[in-house]
Amino acid sequence: MFEYELHQVRSAELIEEAERFRLARFARKQAKARRAERRAQDQDAERPVSTGRSDRRRAPRTA
Repeated sequence: MFEYELHQVRSAELIEEAERFRLARFARKQAKARRAERRAQDQDAERPVSTGRSDRRRAPRTA
């Protein structure tokens, strides 16, 4: 009987440990997504304003 109770306790500990691991993995994934989103927003904010004209050089027209 004692061994059965030890087995149940150990099983419960392993289940809790697995749940903590899953929660930690989920938190890291969410943090990574938030960092990527912030990075994307920062890049959008730092983009130069469009002046409406293109930066490429055009060849002069031939007559």
